[in-house]
Amino acid sequence: MKYLILVPDGAGDEEIAMLGNKTPLQAAKIENMDQMAQKGMVGLVRTIPPGIAPGSDAANLSVMGYDPAVYHTGRSPLEAASMGIELVDTDVAFRTNLVTLKGEGSYEDLTIEDHSAGDITSEEAKVLMEYIEDQFGTKQLRFYPGVSYRHAMIVKNGSTDYDLTPPHDVLTQRVGDHLPKGSGSEFITDMMKRSYGLLSDHPINKERERKGLNPANSIWIWGQGTKPKLSSFYDKYGIKGTAISAVDLIKGIALCAGLSSVDVEGATGTIHTNFGGKARAAIEEYKRGQDFVYLHLEAPDECSHQGDLEGKIKSLELIDELVFKPVLDYLCSSGEAFKVLIVPDHRTPIAMRTHTATPVPYVLYDSEKDIEPDPEKAFDEEVGKKGRFFENGFELTDYFFGK
Repeated sequence: MKYLILVPDGAGDEEIAMLGNKTPLQAAKIENMDQMAQKGMVGLVRTIPPGIAPGSDAANLSVMGYDPAVYHTGRSPLEAASMGIELVDTDVAFRTNLVTLKGEGSYEDLTIEDHSAGDITSEEAKVLMEYIEDQFGTKQLRFYPGVSYRHAMIVKNGSTDYDLTPPHDVLTQRVGDHLPKGSGSEFITDMMKRSYGLLSDHPINKERERKGLNPANSIWIWGQGTKPKLSSFYDKYGIKGTAISAVDLIKGIALCAGLSSVDVEGATGTIHTNFGGKARAAIEEYKRGQDFVYLHLEAPDECSHQGDLEGKIKSLELIDELVFKPVLDYLCSSGEAFKVLIVPDHRTPIAMRTHTATPVPYVLYDSEKDIEPDPEKAFDEEVGKKGRFFENGFELTDYFFGK
């Protein structure tokens, strides 16, 4: 038996008036995923437990079969694992975004224009983060460059007792309303403020502005946490698997769980990613003997954060045609039984441009179950309401793997 979990990140949404009160999933031409829905099981699942912030960290832990209430220790430690950063139990990791701030006056009076600094390239970002490390790094505090706008800060013998806000939650809002809070958080605020002056004048940002691109003119620190301790995925399910994603967070969860992780050339985590390369990588993992692929596509989420409705719909269609179809064709032609689970990690409504904890739709298909296709079924939120509801994402994953 082969297994595929396809995660179109942030695909879930709400009804949108300009789409005739349809959601992006309903408006998109996703024939292959809809065909799976017609021949499979469709329902809703809650991937974010009550009391936990609706982040991709908790959501993907849930979809990968881990209860966030037990295993969630913060987002950045998972990303640090993917980056090859060795943490000890007393280290605290923080996500460090390169962001675009705009406006006049003091730092507090600026607005958070773009949480991804125009999807800055990893090459540009590496130079900027090395500059930040030169300015702020000490024996106790280090900055590490990651992918695009996503980076890490590690503090030895640090604290997690701060109130830090994800920048994608407060786009277009005033910086001063969302600065770090909590005892001892002043050092974080100080670095963020000082980074604005340093990065605004950096040649890379001057060149980006000349090209009409958003400058990466400030760091934004959030997502603190300590070293995660996930149980073995193989011990849980008796299955060997691989995660394929452009996002350090997903790679980190996979590595901490004992799964493999494959990097795909040209995979960016945006709508401009190498969709075909991800499909080919998944097929190669099956050919080399892996039982399971966790195939994560970030593009719908990034389009949602940018408020790009057309891009969100287009990204879903590209995933359906360039990623899901070739992988499905391979599984169908392999002669081996297979199961497919299609599920967003969370909703990212275009109107809100951030994540919510609202349950998401899923499709579960088993090639060994010969079900008469139901043309009324589709992969979307409305059809999901009529199907089986799972209170927790990890329970759906347990069900998927027959546990």
